Amino acid sequence: MLLTVAVVGRAHGLRGEVALDLRTDAPDDRLAVGTVLTTEPASAGPLTVAATRVAQGRWYVQFREVHDRTRAEELRGTSILVDAAADPGGDDEDAWYPHELTGLRAEHVDGRLLGEVVGLQHLPAHDVLVVREPGGQRSLVPFVRAIVPVVDVAGGRVVLDPPGGLLASDAANLVVSPETGGSSDRAEDHDGDHDGDHDGDDEA
Repeated sequence: MLLTVAVVGRAHGLRGEVALDLRTDAPDDRLAVGTVLTTEPASAGPLTVAATRVAQGRWYVQFREVHDRTRAEELRGTSILVDAAADPGGDDEDAWYPHELTGLRAEHVDGRLLGEVVGLQHLPAHDVLVVREPGGQRSLVPFVRAIVPVVDVAGGRVVLDPPGGLLASDAANLVVSPETGGSSDRAEDHDGDHDGDHDGDDEA
């Protein structure tokens, strides 16, 4: 099975360097100089790693086949693939691939059924589980230990400890009383002053 270990982001500079949106915990191994990488779409590769660097927590790579910004821009959105059997991060007990998580039952720490995991999304701050609740709502659950304390792939479940209001069904059931209505309105006005502040990172 081929798994995505990175997605090519925007071009950086004029000599073909590109930013990467990583999908692996072992980039030093997967992106070692000289490594020949499979791509999706296949027509974009194969690509050979010529050099890498890390700046402000972001990975940048120079491929031997890419010599200018125009070619680098053409690669944007290209997925870098590896064979799952060869991925050095595959044995990490705290790392899972999307196909392992999709379909797992989502349970509350108190035993209640919360829904089913239908996907995994990669966001700049952290990954999120996409959970489809029994009523059909979809919730994005930060995939961090404090909120997802148990991942039991063999048992077919994940255990969630979500804060109040995180799940879509919780938000739908919130009742705003006349006494709290004013506070809610003020919170909305305050939030409105900060639209679009998340994800200042360069998009990969």
